[in-house]
Amino acid sequence: MQNGTRHEKEERQQVIRKMLRKGGAGSQQELVDGLEELNISATQATVSRDLVELGAVKVNGRYRLPKLELPTVTGEMSLRIDRAGDHLAVVRTQPGQASMLAFAIDEKDLPEVVGTLAGDDTIFVACRDGHSQKEAIRKIVKMFSPQGK
Repeated sequence: MQNGTRHEKEERQQVIRKMLRKGGAGSQQELVDGLEELNISATQATVSRDLVELGAVKVNGRYRLPKLELPTVTGEMSLRIDRAGDHLAVVRTQPGQASMLAFAIDEKDLPEVVGTLAGDDTIFVACRDGHSQKEAIRKIVKMFSPQGK
């Protein structure tokens, strides 16, 4: 498979998502090698662009997707973060949890975050710019990951 067509790109990114959800990757080359084992040809530059498009962040030396499992009194809570343009991150959680999580983000006083707006299960996180957005997502993932993973 080549890097070219939209279908191939979607397939490659889907495989990268699976690889990241299985435990992440320590380097872009690790992902390139993993793709190659599946007969998917991709350069490091292509994988780098894919990671940006997927919203992957590096936490504790591993690339990961910003999907978290948070322990709660009632069990597990899923938290998903998606990028929306260059200045906005959208955090989705279980109903009733958004205000509490937005408050925690605001209290952390992250320099990359201009502010948050919470509904019942969704938080909009306004970031200063594209670089700030990536760093804010990384910090939010780390903030809410069990044991800071």
